[in-house]
Parts: sequence; structure tokens; C-alpha cells
Amino acid sequence: MADSQYFLPNDIGVSALDCGEAFRLLSPQEKKYAHYLSRASWYGGLAVLLQTSPESPVIFVLLQRIFRKQSPEQLEAVATAVGLSSEEYQAFLVYAAGLYANMGNYKSFGDSKFVPNLPKDKLDVLVRASRAFEEEPAEMGALWDTCSCLIYSLNDKQKQLGLGDKGITTYFSGNCCLEDAELAQKFLDSKKLSAYNTRLFKRENGEKTCYEVRLASAAKEDCTILVDGERQSCCGRFDFDGKEFWVKRGDYAPLMERVCLYLHKAQAYAANENQKKMLEEYRQSFTFGSVDHHKEGSRYWIKDKGPIVESYIGFIESYRDPFGSRGEFEGFVAVVNKAMSERFAKLVSSAEVLLPELPWPREFEKDAFLKPDFTSLDVLTFAGSGIPAGINIPNYDDIRQSEGFKNVSLGNVLAVAYSTSKEKLTFLEEDDKDLFVKWKSPSFEVQVGLHELLGHGSGKLFVQDNKGKFNFEHSKVINPETGELVSSWYQDSETWDSKFTTLASSYEECRAECVGLYLSLNKDVLSIFGHEGQDADDVVYVNWLSMVRGGLLGLEFYTPESKSWRQAHMQARFVILRVLLEAGEGLVGLKEVTGADGKADARITLDRSKIGTVGKDAIHKFLCKLQVFKSTADVEKGRALYDGYSDVSESGAHNFLRLRQTVLLRKEDRKMFVQANTTIAEDGIQLVEYEGSASGLIRSFVERFQYDGDLEADILELSRRDSSCWC
Repeated sequence: MADSQYFLPNDIGVSALDCGEAFRLLSPQEKKYAHYLSRASWYGGLAVLLQTSPESPVIFVLLQRIFRKQSPEQLEAVATAVGLSSEEYQAFLVYAAGLYANMGNYKSFGDSKFVPNLPKDKLDVLVRASRAFEEEPAEMGALWDTCSCLIYSLNDKQKQLGLGDKGITTYFSGNCCLEDAELAQKFLDSKKLSAYNTRLFKRENGEKTCYEVRLASAAKEDCTILVDGERQSCCGRFDFDGKEFWVKRGDYAPLMERVCLYLHKAQAYAANENQKKMLEEYRQSFTFGSVDHHKEGSRYWIKDKGPIVESYIGFIESYRDPFGSRGEFEGFVAVVNKAMSERFAKLVSSAEVLLPELPWPREFEKDAFLKPDFTSLDVLTFAGSGIPAGINIPNYDDIRQSEGFKNVSLGNVLAVAYSTSKEKLTFLEEDDKDLFVKWKSPSFEVQVGLHELLGHGSGKLFVQDNKGKFNFEHSKVINPETGELVSSWYQDSETWDSKFTTLASSYEECRAECVGLYLSLNKDVLSIFGHEGQDADDVVYVNWLSMVRGGLLGLEFYTPESKSWRQAHMQARFVILRVLLEAGEGLVGLKEVTGADGKADARITLDRSKIGTVGKDAIHKFLCKLQVFKSTADVEKGRALYDGYSDVSESGAHNFLRLRQTVLLRKEDRKMFVQANTTIAEDGIQLVEYEGSASGLIRSFVERFQYDGDLEADILELSRRDSSCWC
């Protein structure tokens, strides 16, 4: 059996996301709009299976067929009859639920593989005894034979996602390495093509290396699209740096066709012209594989202020691309929580007063703060590999800098994801635990608000366009780290992701987290969220304490064998812990102890009297460096700084490698969420809710796709088409 790091425990938390009241308050038109957007999101979300691992699509289809024939309760009788214990059957249900919740067999938060916590021979017997297998033995047998070994395999490369010998990825064919990714990025930059909706496949064509850049699109053949009134095509064959590149359409085509179909249906129920134009641009994007159309849709989305039903869809976050440039598909549909949104609106109104407090010179801030929507939403649908607590989008730097963005806090996710009990709290002194339980969720709400709005929403990138024009006074602006004129910047085709690549996601999350910590010290900010006096002091203390504890917990997501981090946010929190430990003066304490159970343990402490002095000064200095290196495209200094603090070793005042073992010993797995479905009934759109359990999560996915007879065949064909690319 596998180490506990690689399976999900039977008692893992599973919570239902409550959106019933919010959905019932929608008008019939809004319910139809939400329903069709949800369908588009769920179908697009299936692309994540193909973006995660070679076996994920096959496992998904296998599970769908098993549970479509027998519910979890019905299958339990079969499991008992063939000799599985109740614990072993529960382990199978938890594995299946985990596959659905993560849209693949790698954890969405941490990118490590998880396998069933029951022997392979027991699962083999259960699969073969299922009604699905009995009715279609040849087809089910072929599915099981295709994925059964990979389900359990934990060789070094398959333990985590990564590029080359560092892990498995399906964003790149198995023969690609970092040098291939770098070359492809240069090619894409030369063609002004975004990597967000692409995958890269490398083949040898005689003595010449050939790369296929595949765009996600419903259209499979090369075709032209209108761009600024002219017909253009990005597809075709190109010679670049002595290599051959082919740009082709058609990745995930059957899924993108379904996305486009339901976006078209949603258009009929849009509330305004901005929504209609937004959906049309998205449809064009997913039809032709055009990121430019998605960007145009994002512009209409920004203009759609304060909608009752909010949504966003596409290839968005680049956390799981080992190179940091390709987006994972996600789509969400949510309903505004008016009471909480009022608080965020007040924060937006205060932004122009708060931004000058940040520790970089005025020239390093955007020329004008474009006031965004900032709403608290109750999630109806979030399709993808996982559900965040907050979002700042779009991720297109040029739009975010000059046209605006939106911030979203997901209220019903916050309500259940970050609640905790005293009994499960690790690494804190007993005196801190009650305070932590009381203020964890309220403090995190403050941190999320500041992180998204003024973290991701702040800071300027210095750019020289293709005509030689600068967006800053390059002959006057002084770099505060050197005292000399700024000497580096982004060229027209370069973006934050394309320039900082593997470093970009975690570095940016760290910058946003630091902004949250820094500005949470502001009394006016705390007042906006309803915290005054001693309560406000407690919120600040728990927010900072949560961050340093999070830095220690982050060690779970470090892989010593490859010396790599698997999760951007947790790497960021570890970096912040290192910065605050380095500040000294007793601000943060970290010591190894023996727990009450006689096993290794650790305790982390924070001197609350020094947060506003020693702590603030440390974050001030570090945050200024982060922003300056980001603004000036100084990858060399940015990487040296960030990699230095990210280092996990045995040397120094703390043995972080040994502490990592302690963290793994006492880790608690993240909760999984059960989401509702919507269905069309005679009296309108109905909401179908499920219990917060592994069985409820499984039922929700089986029913979500039960009326699409061709879907599983399409998924299997997509998987088989590229099966030779991962060897």
C-alpha cells in the first residue's frame, strides 16, 4: 500500500455548497441563463481530464459507467459479497469522489498523485463484479486493462505533475523538456500567439525536429477568422530557429463544440448587450481557438457591472502547466450575495487611498486605478480541478493594466472550506487555538479581499511597444533597489507569464499575499469589514498567524527528490514564513517538539506586539523588491530572490527537510465540495442538490452527464488519439 501522502483518507471532509436560497431568488430568465452557462462550464471542465494525466479520462469513463448502472448504495452490496470490508469500500468511494472533485487523479492543490486506499486485487474484483462489467465485459475489461496499472503506479515520475523527468504532464508530449518549452514560447511570442489554450507535441520528422502547437477549438481544420475586418489564420507550417512548427486546431474539439452550443443557448437569456457580446466572443474563441476573441469577450465581461448571475469561462489559470504559460480550463456560474458585496464595494471605494500606502514609488503603480466590480458570490457551478476562495481576472496583463478587471470572493466556499475545529489544529500553542478558531474565517475574508483587489490589482509593468514607445518615463524613473535609472522592461510581445515562466504564478501569489498582510494593518480596512477595537487586533493577529502557520504547512507541497514546489500559494506562504523568520527580534518562533502522542511535532508562535513594527518593516522591504523586479522584467534578480527564500534544506537555524516529515505526519487533506445540478422541468429550471458525502459527490457527476450518450465515446477517442505521446 502507498504512503499516506498518496491517498485520500476515508474521513476526508466532504461538504455541499449551499446555493439554494440564492438560486430561488433568481428570475426565470436568470435561472435559464445560469443553467445554460453551467452546462457550458461542465462540458468544458471535462477538458481538465485531458490536461491532467493520460489515464484520467479513462478512469472517469470507467467510474461513470459503473455508477450509472448501480448507485453507491447498490454497489456496496456487491462489494460486501465479493469480500471487501466497509473500510475498503469507503476507500473506493473516496477515491472516485476525489477523481471527480479534482477532475483527474492528481490533487488540484499540490499536484501530487492519489491512488485508491485499498489493494489493487480488491478493486479488481469489485470492478469485475459490477453490473456494468457483467453487461459489457469486453468494453469494461478493455477500460480496466488500460488504466488499472496506471491508477496504482507511483514510480518517481508519476508521483507528481511536472515536465521532463520531474513528473507527468499532458500539456507537453512525454519527450518534451524545459528547453522545448522555452523554444516553443519564443516561437509563440514571435507569432504573437498566446500559450493559454495550447498544448505542445514534439515529433522527429526524419532528421528534423517538428513541434505541433495544438489550439483548443471546436473547428478541426484550418480556417480563417475575421480580425479587425481582415481574414486571418494563425495555423500552418513555420520554420523557427532551425525547427519546424505546425500550428493546428482541434484540441478537445467535441468538448469545445458542446461548450459553444450551450453558450449560444445562454445568449437568448442574457440580461444585456454586454453579456450577449461577451458570450458571442467566447463562442468564437472556443470555435476557432482564438485567445484574441477570448480577450475581447473579457473586455465585455469587465463592462458588465454588477450582474445578478456572474460567470467566467475559458483557459484561465496557469498554475498546473510546469512551464507556467498554459491555462487550465475552468468555468464558473455564481449568484451575487448582496450583503457581503456591499463591504467589498466599500473596499473598492477606498482603493485609491490605500494604494499609495504600498511600499513602492508612485511610478511603479498603474497610471490610474480602474475601479473594478468586487462582489461576493455564492457558487452554483465551478467546473475545473478545484474551487478557489477568491479570483482576480482576467489574467491578461494588457487588459488588467489599462482597461480593468473584476474581483470575486466566493462566499459559500469560504463558509465551509476554511472553518476548522480546535481538535484538528496543528502546530499552534494551546492559547492560540481558541482565538484561531474564532477569527480564522473573518480574517481570511479580509485577506482574500485585499489579496484579490489590491494584491493582484496593483502594480505596473514597464513596457516598450513595437513602435519604441514606453508606458513610463524611462529617462526619469529611478529603480529604488539600485538608486539608478530603470534599465530593463518588457518588450511588446512579452507578458508576465512568458517572461517569468515557471516562477510567475507563485511569485505573483506571494506578492498578493504580502499586500494582504501589509494592508490588513490599516484600521480603516478592518472597519470596512466590521472589525473595531480588540476584535480588529485579533483579526490582524490571526491573519498573520495563519500566514506563518500556512508557510509551515506548505512544506507538504515540496518534493525533495526534484527540489520543486507543486503548489504556487503554499510556496508563497513558505517564502513569507522565511522572510518573517529572517526579520528576527522574536517576531516568529518555530521549534521542533515531541507531541502528546510521542511523535515528532512542531510549534509556531508570533509576537503580536511586533507585527506592526518588525513584521510590517520586513514585509515592506520584501514587497518593494517583488514589485520592482516584476515591473522591470528583471527575471534574474527576481528568481534569485524568490528561489533563495524557497529553498528547503537541512542547514540553517531550522531543518526544514525534517520539519517537512513532521508536516506530512500530521497533515489534514483539503475538503471536497459537492455541487448542485440544474435541470429543465415543465415549470422552469430546477435545482437538484445532493448530500455532502462521497456518495453525494459521485451521484452529482453521474447525473450531470446522464443524457449525453456520445460523451464517453468522445472522451475516450480524445484520450486514445494521443496515447502514444506519453510513452
